[in-house]
Amino acid sequence: MSERPLTGERIDLEGGATAWWPCHIGHHSTLGRGCSIGALAHVGQHVRMGVGCKVQGSAYIADATVLGDRVFIGPSAVILNDKFPPSGDRAKWQPVTVGDDAVIGGGATVVPGNDVGARAVLAAGAVLTRPLPDGEVWGGNPARFMMTRETYDARREGER
Repeated sequence: MSERPLTGERIDLEGGATAWWPCHIGHHSTLGRGCSIGALAHVGQHVRMGVGCKVQGSAYIADATVLGDRVFIGPSAVILNDKFPPSGDRAKWQPVTVGDDAVIGGGATVVPGNDVGARAVLAAGAVLTRPLPDGEVWGGNPARFMMTRETYDARREGER
């Protein structure tokens, strides 16, 4: 058995990021200062994460995904890149870009090629099958407009 504890271990990464073992961070990926990767998360190769991103446990971030600053990825969320899996052909991949301050809720899925705009929110369990514009909140399967980010933030603040 491994020498690492089964209860998880905090690993401080260079550049001020943190990961919770066990997790996977692929080759040539970059994590901005203050990023956190949860246990059992998978961050693929050539992923770029901005400052202060939070990736919760069991999330899957496909190769070549780009996350802006302060992006939150909920537990078990999935960002895919291969439109025709398993294509085995990187030329067919459609990596996803997620804008600054965006939120992808737990268990949500982003289908390849569907970018998430800045300050956008994809609700828990939603399936994003088309691009999500800046400042909008979408939910459902397939995901559809629910409200603006301003309304979402006002409701969130009111529940405290």
